[in-house]
Parts: sequence; structure tokens; C-alpha cells
Amino acid sequence: MKKKEAPELSTRCRVLIQGVRDTQDLLNGKWKTPIIGALYYRGKMRFMELRRELDGIAPKMLSQELKDLEMNHLVTRTVYNTMPVTVEYDLTEYGRSLNSILDAMGEWGIKYREQMLKL
Repeated sequence: MKKKEAPELSTRCRVLIQGVRDTQDLLNGKWKTPIIGALYYRGKMRFMELRRELDGIAPKMLSQELKDLEMNHLVTRTVYNTMPVTVEYDLTEYGRSLNSILDAMGEWGIKYREQMLKL
């Protein structure tokens, strides 16, 4: 029997698949999406506020994830000249553009949890 060939993907389909991969690469890891979510839903936060919000994250991990998010222009780090120094993190405008994705993930997660609890 001859093996059936998969249909050729359209250019648009290839572009969308690459876009999904790029998004996954950017948000890869256990903590990046929760960090972005905390900043999106709560607004500007200091390091320790974020750490409390993300119960279970080690300080070193939070620091690294924030650096990665800042490097990718999703989070800003603002240092205030106070004693002691105050540092706040916030989403950039580009980081805020993830709002529809975060809202959709939240809604989907709620429905999924409800469905699983019915089983």
C-alpha cells in the first residue's frame, strides 16, 4: 500500500506555526508566564512582592527570569534613588500586548479545571 502524502502547508499556515514557536520560545519555562500575569493583573511590583505572589520561586530564578523578560523587552526595571534603593518591575507596552493571550489562557484554564472536576 502506498503511503499518503501530507498536504502542502500554505505560506500563511507556516508563518502562524513559526509565530507559535517564537511565542513558546519567548515564554518558555515554568515562571515567565506567571510573572507576566502577575504584572498584568496587579501592575507594578517590587521584587519581594513578585516573589510572594509567585509562591515557590527561588530568588535567583526570579532574578534570572526578570532579566530575560527585560532583555526581550517585555518587562521594565525602574530603579529609584531612595535609601534603601527601590526597584519596581512593570510590563512594557509590548508586554501588555500579551493581554488577550493571558485572558484567553485564564478563561481556558478555568473551563478546563471545571471540566476535570466533573470527571
